[in-house]
Amino acid sequence: MTDDIAERPTGPPPRSALLLEPLGLLEPLRLALGSRRLAKLPRGEGRTVVLLPGFGTTDHWLWPLGRYLRYLGYRVESWGQGRNHGRVPQLVPRLVERVRALAQRDDAPLGLVGWSLGGYLARETAREVPDLVRRVITFGSPVVGGPKYTATARHYLRKGFDLDEIEARVAEREAVPLRVPVTAIFSKRDGVVTWQACIDRLNADVEHLEVGATHFGMGFSPQVFEIVARRLAARSQ
Repeated sequence: MTDDIAERPTGPPPRSALLLEPLGLLEPLRLALGSRRLAKLPRGEGRTVVLLPGFGTTDHWLWPLGRYLRYLGYRVESWGQGRNHGRVPQLVPRLVERVRALAQRDDAPLGLVGWSLGGYLARETAREVPDLVRRVITFGSPVVGGPKYTATARHYLRKGFDLDEIEARVAEREAVPLRVPVTAIFSKRDGVVTWQACIDRLNADVEHLEVGATHFGMGFSPQVFEIVARRLAARSQ
């Protein structure tokens, strides 16, 4: 891990970074321009992938990625929880049951792909049932601090939450190490999640890859799509 990657988060992203998030509107154009290259990436061979949306969003935000993965031959499933309300202690047990049902149906472990908080939920689900998950891919996902190092920190403070307590509870989860390969995609242009909060400094089998998209642009980024396709196709189990 380089010195740059080893930096620890100190707070939410600056407000100036959030103002640059509209640049993510350029990513669909880049996606269209890169469609030929993306079409040639490895096929999914019918394996199941579950997509998990970010905080405050629904499956619709991941529709472009889901459509692309279906084109590659994956069996794409929604997370089945509607809008992501962010209540992690409630969501993880439900996702564990969802993964159990799908893995039993397929008689095979699944891939989990999550955007922002969806990626954190994917990791925590894999931590609970590692034998049922073959790979986790996250993009723009805070793995330390909960909301403390995100643009939502001020919202949580206004609601009366103790961000230090949440950070401590998140850290406690690491007492059980991850036993599933993880690819963590991050961007230094992220205006929603401080990029250093996306870096896993504790678990061994985590690959960190940087892209140039904004936080909201990641869901439409050809860089992200290519990484997801290549890593899902890798034989980890």
